[in-house]
Amino acid sequence: MFNRDRWKEILEVLTSNWFRTVLTAFGVFWGIFILILLLAAGKGLENGINADFGDIATNTMFMWTRRTTKPYQGLPKDRSFEFQREDVRAIRDNVPNLRFISPRNQLGGFSSGGNNVVRGLNSGAYNVYGDYPEIINQDPMTVTSGRFINYNDINEKRKIAIIGQGVKNDLYEKGEEVLGTYIKIQGVNFLVVGTYKKNSSDGGEEAQKEIFVPFTAFSQAFNRGEDVGWMAITAKDGSSISVLKEKIINVMKKKHKVHPEDNRAIGYFDLYEQYNRVESLFSGIRWIAIIVGTFVLISGIIGVSNIMLIVVKERTKEIGIRRALGESPWSIKKQILMESIFLTIISGMTGIIFGALIIYGINALLDSVGPVDMFLSPSVSVGVVASALMALVISGLLAGFIPANSAIRVRPIEALRNE
Repeated sequence: MFNRDRWKEILEVLTSNWFRTVLTAFGVFWGIFILILLLAAGKGLENGINADFGDIATNTMFMWTRRTTKPYQGLPKDRSFEFQREDVRAIRDNVPNLRFISPRNQLGGFSSGGNNVVRGLNSGAYNVYGDYPEIINQDPMTVTSGRFINYNDINEKRKIAIIGQGVKNDLYEKGEEVLGTYIKIQGVNFLVVGTYKKNSSDGGEEAQKEIFVPFTAFSQAFNRGEDVGWMAITAKDGSSISVLKEKIINVMKKKHKVHPEDNRAIGYFDLYEQYNRVESLFSGIRWIAIIVGTFVLISGIIGVSNIMLIVVKERTKEIGIRRALGESPWSIKKQILMESIFLTIISGMTGIIFGALIIYGINALLDSVGPVDMFLSPSVSVGVVASALMALVISGLLAGFIPANSAIRVRPIEALRNE
């Protein structure tokens, strides 16, 4: 390995026909280069999707009521019903391993067809949510000033509001103090006690145009009584909401006299299930990248092996002379293997370096122009690079194995006759 003459011979062999060597090395270079780029692109897509989820508690489901489709216990089909605040306790008592259960009510927004929030001469259409304090753990946001809802607000039915950055920009002048002012939501005054900014990557202007008020104050101000529009339910770490989902729905069916086989009466969205589908998708993308890159790399390795066979054929007489002078078969075999490994590693490392430069350039471009939808910070881990280097060493051995065996099978007397 550390024999200077051996390395000198390797360089002479590889540079004697440099054009052939470059073409041979290009196959390995291209295989590693494609593998690195495909893995980086897959990681960029994965980062973008995960950023869209932000810090949202992915082990969460959302549940709401719809009309029944089957008669049950004397009640007709096509019956509407509403969740109630007491349903939260029923779910908590009957379904274990739940971390948060947040009943929610909602009004307004652009779908309402008109402005529902007024401050002075300014007005706008915003989503207004009646919530419990736990919602900030399920739909995380950063409180930029003041505070969020607490249980004193719930118990005392305080008419307070936490507004998003987009609402602040619409209703207030730049630099104007927000805390301690009042906004009017459908004619009812609410004291602004906090502002927030959403944490997810889609936290642009529209994502900040929401207003949060205490659930009890919402129900009192807008005559919702004990009704609950929908619920956000999060399972504890180590438990899957997808597994608990059926039990939760069955508890609600029993409580509201819904037929056990009526699968349309209660609607739900399983965020954990959707997140797992996305994870499975990216796992598939990673495997596709590995398979495609591996096949391209194999084609390059085959090229190296073929060229090494040609090199051995060209050096038949030289090998015969070396054998006649007493050089061992293992020494000749080692020489061929080292030439193959050296060519493979050099070309593979060049592919890794070029791939890293391309990834660096893409990240620099993204930093300058801003984030692109569903694509963020493409990268390849050090573990992948280390695995690629190990694969190159193994590939070099495999590529040189057949030519090396071919070299040591040459009988000295026959080699010397070869012209």
